[in-house]
Amino acid sequence: MQLPFTKMHGLGNDFVMLDGVSRSIELSTEQVRFLADRHFGIGCDQLLLVENYDGDEADFRYRIFNADGSEVEQCGNGARCFANFVRDQQLTDKTTIPVMTAGGRIILNIEADNQVKVDMGVPCFEPEVIPFISEQRQTLYTVEVGRQTIELAVVSMGNPHGVITVDNVDDAPVATLGPALEWHPAFPQRANIGFMQIVSSEYIRLRVFERGGVETLACGSGACAAMVAGRIQGVLSERVEVELPGGNLHLVWQGEGYPVYMTGPATTVFSGTIEL
Repeated sequence: MQLPFTKMHGLGNDFVMLDGVSRSIELSTEQVRFLADRHFGIGCDQLLLVENYDGDEADFRYRIFNADGSEVEQCGNGARCFANFVRDQQLTDKTTIPVMTAGGRIILNIEADNQVKVDMGVPCFEPEVIPFISEQRQTLYTVEVGRQTIELAVVSMGNPHGVITVDNVDDAPVATLGPALEWHPAFPQRANIGFMQIVSSEYIRLRVFERGGVETLACGSGACAAMVAGRIQGVLSERVEVELPGGNLHLVWQGEGYPVYMTGPATTVFSGTIEL
């Protein structure tokens, strides 16, 4: 099967985009892994499959697959790429696009400077919904990892996140503590783990170890989770710039009960076909 694709990235967080609207596409776990492989396939952090949505509340559905083949609920950088992709493929001419994901509905807005603003939805803090194993909601939780006691905030942005505050992200133990916490029993569906350095009330630095076993150059939902975690701890403002290894995102969150708005770029790299 010849499969057309487009390669895109949001601040270096890269994606293989597939049009499942114009043709039906069903992929096995092994095929997703092949496409994501940087040596034998196309190479990406995640694969995004655009599909029709049968309902009035959204124009499209999109499915998100990690490089290990697992399907996940939400991806902020992917959402921005999605917005430009469906317009470039002439699947829509709208500049405001409601989209359904496994984590719920999000709304994409293409702005005049070609930046994409995403309504990422309302953060959830209830442990049973995130999900996170705890008897009650707390601002910060403690978990045991080996001989360490780790303090972290926990939030869902449609997908589960743990956020640790560190003095300096440059020497944060992302490669070791990230996977240990991703698979911690307190996260029954695993979690994305963010390492946040607070530079000021309006500026943070962030590295994220994502579910699927990799640190990516940027994570949109992780940026939102970190900003929200800082806000509920009382150390961040309503508007925050997030510096990630791949570039910067701009976030706005009024507070609990309101959605998080994320603005950033989305870039098309190349298009082609691959044999499956």
